[in-house]
Amino acid sequence: MNGALLEKSGRLPLSPGVYLMKNKSGNIIYVGKSKVLRQRVSQYFQENPKHDIKTQKMIEAVYDFDYMITDSEIEALALENRLIKLHKPKFNIKLKDAKSYPYIKVTINDEYPRMYVVRTRQNDNARYFGPYSGSGPAYSIMKTAQKTFGAASCKKEFPRDIGKSRPCLYSQLGHCATPCSGKVTSEEYRESFRDIITFLRGSFGDVKRSLQDKMEFASENLLFETAALCRDRIRALDALWEKQKVVGPPDADYDVFALYTEERCSCLAVFYVRAGSVIDNEHFIFPAEQIADDETVTTFIGDLYNKRGYIPREILLGFPVRAEHEHTLAAYIHQLGGRTKIRRPERGDLRALCDMVYENAVNRAVQYLAESEKDNKMLIKLAQLLSLEVVPQRIEAYDISNMGGENTVAGMIVSEDGKLRRSCYRTYNIKTVEGQDDYASMREAVERRMKHKNETLPDLILLDGGKGHVSTIRNLLEELEIDIPVFGMVKDEYHKTRALTSDSEDISIAREQSVFTFIYKLQEEVHRYTLSKMTVAKGAAYKRYALEDIKGIGPVKAKELLSHFKTMTKLKSASKEELLGVRGINEQTADAIIAHFAAQNK
Repeated sequence: MNGALLEKSGRLPLSPGVYLMKNKSGNIIYVGKSKVLRQRVSQYFQENPKHDIKTQKMIEAVYDFDYMITDSEIEALALENRLIKLHKPKFNIKLKDAKSYPYIKVTINDEYPRMYVVRTRQNDNARYFGPYSGSGPAYSIMKTAQKTFGAASCKKEFPRDIGKSRPCLYSQLGHCATPCSGKVTSEEYRESFRDIITFLRGSFGDVKRSLQDKMEFASENLLFETAALCRDRIRALDALWEKQKVVGPPDADYDVFALYTEERCSCLAVFYVRAGSVIDNEHFIFPAEQIADDETVTTFIGDLYNKRGYIPREILLGFPVRAEHEHTLAAYIHQLGGRTKIRRPERGDLRALCDMVYENAVNRAVQYLAESEKDNKMLIKLAQLLSLEVVPQRIEAYDISNMGGENTVAGMIVSEDGKLRRSCYRTYNIKTVEGQDDYASMREAVERRMKHKNETLPDLILLDGGKGHVSTIRNLLEELEIDIPVFGMVKDEYHKTRALTSDSEDISIAREQSVFTFIYKLQEEVHRYTLSKMTVAKGAAYKRYALEDIKGIGPVKAKELLSHFKTMTKLKSASKEELLGVRGINEQTADAIIAHFAAQNK
């Protein structure tokens, strides 16, 4: 087979482009890019190729390939990126569209500035800091800034809410400058935000010097409370400074990448260095089958910057990269708007920094493998208990929730390799079942799920219910000619996990602690998720019912109004012109809506 593929690859053009490797079923299992298609693709099929084990496994699965020509390497990288996200090939590092990185937004031009954690940057004259690896680090840094510099963390708006209530506990603890009291002028409050901005830039030394100058000035002028406040802030800043890892000069602005790879997994680690200090880090784990080499990883890094938005002055790569891929990455980042220098340090402090990041990548990979081994043993035990033919890598669990037969919702949660995958959760609002019929509702949800054939099917289905639920879904799968094992998760009289069940017998899991814990976690999670979605549906229904009390508003118009305004608060404050912008709302109905809410406010 390789001979025929080698011959076919020899006829490829000497042009940049993207190639798509396919298995015998015609499924795309790998997408790659190249500056010269013929040269790159033919390397896969030559005799005695020098490939790593992962690449060799991919080649052994290739039955055919396709290709697309592009005008440049940059076009090839962008196309490769889109195709990986579209087809999710087995051997590619997965690129995700969903994640947007958080920023800290400071409304510095407001009379009384505020701080928020946001997901998008806007052209609104505010200052943005980040992006951060997740909402946790962003909120932690924002709360530290609020506590250290006395910025308000409440939802009050100033100057509107000045004097309307007593200062809160944070004021008594010295964590807030209490603009709500009216004792702090706008200029004094804005002055603290100048230090906050310097702090968020990572310039700890500049902030400390500023606070020391203010403390000395306050002491000389007998402003002892102000001097004490500056002293406390300096102490808080020193405590925070001790936790920072200083790795470069004060003007250092770079991201440091290191790659660890072996047969069982790979880990790409990145440290984000701003003003000489490590302010954040991320670790990306790639499972055994995903090929993590310089080609795929540079594609991943390009996609990472496309999502993060901020690009530093320098990118340090602690692993070897072929000139072709380094050049393509540099050109792609330049296209994103970055004037960035990519370096691969060989010696000195920067090489030592790359080595430190590499050690972090190794440690994360070791942790991942230890956890994976533990999860794999548990899944093997589960397969043995249920007499499954394969170890269930992907498990889907379903539950039904309703309120007196109304607003019935089915929730589906997903576990892959023993870990919850929240991005794969799904909700099904039951449409065809009237009243309370959990069996029929479960059947509708699973049938709708099985019709999404573009999504990976599970190796095992678990239902929050007993033999009746299992029998219903097994009959459904037989009708659909889909072979997936189905079991129920049975609870005891205290509503706690007791056993798994087929449609004929209960299977005890009490003696296998790891399996019991796993099933308990799944059952609790699917119940929590489904109940939360039903509560949302119930709340939306109650709002629609309330709107239907207004003359001229029926179910359809009520749904249109809520869909348009999103919240009842916005709907209640809407002007007549805004109401007329909703489909189906005329002047008479708009007047009725305004009159209805006006009467409620009396």
